[in-house]
Amino acid sequence: MSGGDDEAIGGDRRDIGGGGENMSGWDEDAAAGRSASGAAAGDADRTASGADGSPDGRWHADAEDLRAYARGELAPPRLWSVDTHLVACAPCREALATVSDPVVLDAGWERLDAELDAPRPRLLESVLVRIGVADHTARLLAATPVLRRSWLAAVALVLLMAVVATDAGRAASPTLFLALAPLLPLAGVALSYGPVLDPTYEMAVVAPLHGFRLLMIRTVAVLTTGLVLNGLATLALPAYGLRALAWLLPALALTGTGLALTARWGPVLPPCLVGGAWVALLMVAHAKADGGTLAPFTALGQSVAGAVAVLAAGLLYLVRDRFDFSPSHAFFADHTDFSDRSAA
Repeated sequence: MSGGDDEAIGGDRRDIGGGGENMSGWDEDAAAGRSASGAAAGDADRTASGADGSPDGRWHADAEDLRAYARGELAPPRLWSVDTHLVACAPCREALATVSDPVVLDAGWERLDAELDAPRPRLLESVLVRIGVADHTARLLAATPVLRRSWLAAVALVLLMAVVATDAGRAASPTLFLALAPLLPLAGVALSYGPVLDPTYEMAVVAPLHGFRLLMIRTVAVLTTGLVLNGLATLALPAYGLRALAWLLPALALTGTGLALTARWGPVLPPCLVGGAWVALLMVAHAKADGGTLAPFTALGQSVAGAVAVLAAGLLYLVRDRFDFSPSHAFFADHTDFSDRSAA
């Protein structure tokens, strides 16, 4: 009985054990099934979401690559790939911002903006800076219209024609050259300042810069250039000796007079009046010369030209403060809307 019971109990135990074994086997199969289905689902998700598991199904830059890119340590060809991808991928740009130093990033953008906004210096400006001219002064000089190649080429051509005509005529005095040479610096100075041709005139008017200083900077540059070109043309007339230099004092007198009158009548009218007066004087002198040297190029005429140049320089200094209120500034004010600046 007990044995039977034991057997029965043992049988029950075996049945239970068997049942346990069966249940254990069932659990293992179910777990294996669940693992297989989960793996399949994970593969499907990865296939649908992209190579790196991104939810939008696109390839994105690796986080380590982004960190190396931010540090400037990413080497080609990964650098090219990430650089091209960042242009069209906003999520990666956001991720790059999270791994980048914001201070360094902002400083880089500021340098980039400054580089893009900074105007490219021209050859003349670069040369002036290299020889010691201040940056802002070099910028004002480089923007002078009559220091451009077109104007310089035109002046050189005019002087060349005058020299050729003088040599061809073989006159006792280089009258044509002497009559023309003083007008070129006058015209150059007249065209170097004012609202007509100056591309920086608007900035000069609204900037805290004395108008007389800007005028003198331009005048010295243009006058020096004109005198150098005239001097080179004079060297092409060796047969006339010092007589070929008789244009110098009249050029200074005409330029100084035109500048002194600019403060009252603007940059256009005075050079026209002075140039017209010079031409009229030459015509009268030619009518009375009877084939000899014209009066403006004699010793007396040169003395008068020198005195006029000195008086014009003194008058220019006396009226220097009026250049900030000259008609050229009034012209600009009449043609510019200052409502925004007044409101500010």
